[in-house]
Amino acid sequence: MELNGVEIEDTFAEAFSLKMARVVITAANKRWAMVAAKEATGFGTSVIGCPAEAGIECLVPSDKTPDGRPGVAIIMCHPKKDGVKDQLLGRLGQCILPAPTTASFNGLETEEKLSIKLQFFGDGFQYETEVGGRKVWGIPMMEGDFIFEENYGVQKGVAGGNFFILAKNQMAALTAAENAVDAIYDVEGTITPFPGGIVASGSKVGSQYKFLMASANEKYCPTLKNKVEGTSIPKEVESVYEIVINGLDEESVKQATKIGIEASVKIPGVVKITAGNYGGDLGQYKINLHEILG
Repeated sequence: MELNGVEIEDTFAEAFSLKMARVVITAANKRWAMVAAKEATGFGTSVIGCPAEAGIECLVPSDKTPDGRPGVAIIMCHPKKDGVKDQLLGRLGQCILPAPTTASFNGLETEEKLSIKLQFFGDGFQYETEVGGRKVWGIPMMEGDFIFEENYGVQKGVAGGNFFILAKNQMAALTAAENAVDAIYDVEGTITPFPGGIVASGSKVGSQYKFLMASANEKYCPTLKNKVEGTSIPKEVESVYEIVINGLDEESVKQATKIGIEASVKIPGVVKITAGNYGGDLGQYKINLHEILG
């Protein structure tokens, strides 16, 4: 299969399940909502080595937020529900509460909820009130009162959706990856948790070193294509980037993968699109590239 003259390998991305919560951060303006969102999603690329996977989902216009102010939605992911709770408590308490003018609201309506008890920071001066029809807490602070919703929905989501961009040179690969991430940003319910949404260090499961869970995917390293038996790098390819996608459901991840690939193949120099999988042993979701593009 080809798309805009670029080969699309007949393969699948192997994704797995993580627990996910969605937070809507509001502030006096978009600048401070985004500052808090970036802080709260830091060190959240992969649960291989980070305490969570996290990312910015989208901007939320003021007419869609509980308090009528500009907002940013973030998604927090962890293998366990209690892990999501711990991450929300730490990141809301240390990254959102201290940020100027911010407020924090639940962004996911589910039956299962996590209680995030930040109100005790008020040291007895905290109070219950209502904002946009929601029960919230107010905490007196130096700048004024911090408003936050205590209960956050949590559900099973899909993590590790991915595709690889193989190109003739690094700048072509990077520009294609940037195009893909920009396009995916418009898909509701998804995040690309790696730096700027792009993975330079795509990995494989396991290593010759027993203490490592993951290591360099040598078959996709261009500088090793003449040194590794069974390389997956075509002769003309000099750079590869991976896009990893997490989403609140499988359909969102499939849609983001489709839109991301379609955006990436518009860049001259892109040779091939493929995806990472481990023979079906890692996760229960198999996102077939030909199927979603067909």
